[in-house]
This record gives sequence, C-alpha cells and structure tokens, in this order.
Amino acid sequence: MKLHHPNRILWMLAIGLVIVFALSLLVGRYPQPGIALPWDLVEDKIAIRLLLNLRLPRLLVGVLLGAALSAAGAAFQMLFTNPLVEPGFLGVTQGASFGAAMAIIFMGNVAWLVQGSAVVFAMAGLLLSYLLARKVRFGGWVLRLVLAGIAVSAFFSSGVGILKYLADPLRQLPEITFWLLGGLWSVEWKDLLTILPLVLIGLYVLFRMRWRLNLLSLEDEVAFSLGTTPQRERALVLVAGVAAVAAVISVSGMVSWVGLLVPHLARRIFGADGRYILPASMLIGASFTIICDDFGRTLLAGEIPLGILTSLLGAMAFMFLMMARRIKVQR
Repeated sequence: MKLHHPNRILWMLAIGLVIVFALSLLVGRYPQPGIALPWDLVEDKIAIRLLLNLRLPRLLVGVLLGAALSAAGAAFQMLFTNPLVEPGFLGVTQGASFGAAMAIIFMGNVAWLVQGSAVVFAMAGLLLSYLLARKVRFGGWVLRLVLAGIAVSAFFSSGVGILKYLADPLRQLPEITFWLLGGLWSVEWKDLLTILPLVLIGLYVLFRMRWRLNLLSLEDEVAFSLGTTPQRERALVLVAGVAAVAAVISVSGMVSWVGLLVPHLARRIFGADGRYILPASMLIGASFTIICDDFGRTLLAGEIPLGILTSLLGAMAFMFLMMARRIKVQR
C-alpha cells in the first residue's frame, strides 16, 4: 500500500503513544481499580507518590522496552530479508536469560549484577553467533548467521535448564522463573537511569540508519554498487539493536512477540520502506507494550507477567494478520 502522507501517519502514531502513556499513568488498582480521575489524585499524597515513584519509571521503561524490541525486530527482518526474524534469533535473549539465571544462583541475586550479567551474555550470544557463522562452510552469510544463531540459542537454552535444575527450589528457582516470564513490577528510577544511555544510543543508531536498511536488504553486490559497505553497516545495525535489546531486557526479563509482531503491523501500514517502518515500529511497539502492561496490572488482584500477555495478544494478532484477506497465498 502506497501512502501519500506517511509523515502524517507517523505523527498520529506519536500522538497516540502520548495519549496511551498519559492514560496509563491513571490506570491501576489505587485509589480504586480502573482509571482514576486526575482531580482524585491531586489531594491524595500516597497516590501522587505512587504515580511518580512507581508508575512513571515503569511506563518509561515500558516505552523503551517496546521501542527497542520493535526497532531491532524491524531492522533484523530487513537485514535478513526474513519476516520471521526477531531479536532473539541470534542468541541474544537466550544469552541474557542464561546470564541472569547465573547471577541469581552464583552472585547472590543482586539487582545490578543480574542486569550486568544479562547484558554481558546477551552480547556474548551475538559474538558467538558471528564467530560460528564465519566457520560454517556452506550457504551465504545470512543463512550461516541464522543457522549459527539457532545453535547458540539452543546452547544457552540448555544452559538455563541446567541452572534451573541446580537452583534452590525455594529461593532461587522462583526468581529465575519470574525473570523468564518478564515483567516491570520491580522497576524503579535507578533501573531506568542504568539502562537509559545504552538504549538511547542503540535506538539513535538504528533511527539514523533507517534509510540505509532499504539498501542493506539487497544483495551485497547491489548494495555495494549503490554506495554502501554492506558487512560493516550490517554489523553496526546488529550491534546497535542487540545493545538496546540487551540493556532493556536486563531489567524487564524475557518479553516475547513484540519484536516479531510489531514490524508486520508497520509493514501493513507503510509497505517495505525502512524510512517509515523503523520509526513506526518504535511508536507502535511502545504503545503495545504499555497497553499489555496496563492489562497485566489491572485485570486481576495479582499482577500477570508482561511476557505472558505479550505472547498471548501478540500470537492472536499475528494469526489475524496472517489470515487476513490481503495476504496473498502461493500454492
């Protein structure tokens, strides 16, 4: 679908994100379940403290989480010309899971050690995938990197299984399980400030490279003839995307389907143009994550993990997209 005013639609998505963010500040179970009216909060000091110290940093991390996962997913899908690629396919999220589980068991479950270990092993997942891809003896570079990512992901997943088996079933195993389910219930201002620089740098690089993604999705020879250095620029995009994702999931835990679903929605609106797909993915992903988090903390008295809701709603929306009449089927 060719759009005559794509910038106007981007502005509408940005305004929609602002509205969702503002309403989410009023959504919760205090002072009453549902949406509180602003004038009901002004005279309630507890409600003001809860809004400023709990909801606001939580929502800001939710924005970063959705934007990072979606932007990385959109960039990776264009780089690898594969609509089923998402940030976890290079062993990034599985590496982060292994690092977090290891810190919970062997490093005393200290918050900053868990976050730091998750980031280190997420980057290690990318490095191992890259090094293994260089050793694979058949297929093009994209195919080799995908195969290497599958192998590295399986390696880290088995490592997480071993760590769960070794964990104390009363203390450590529940911590690992809840981290793997994903959630923003423990986010504070210090968590936001810890991840903010790396996430913003990664998103800035991806945003500045958005128009180059159209060229990098072509064959190396064609991309080079059009003035790019394909391997160098692809490596830059990969590192930026992995850095942003690794930083944010070190706080949120595992959150699935956002990086897979949202780029499909953006492509349905803007077509295959990286200049618009990437910023649209960031805006839609941030709104989607915040909405899922709102449901998670308001539907039940106990909070539903964010990763469960993103998987549930994301899978349902993805199936709807795939069954839509506008999708052409080849027989």
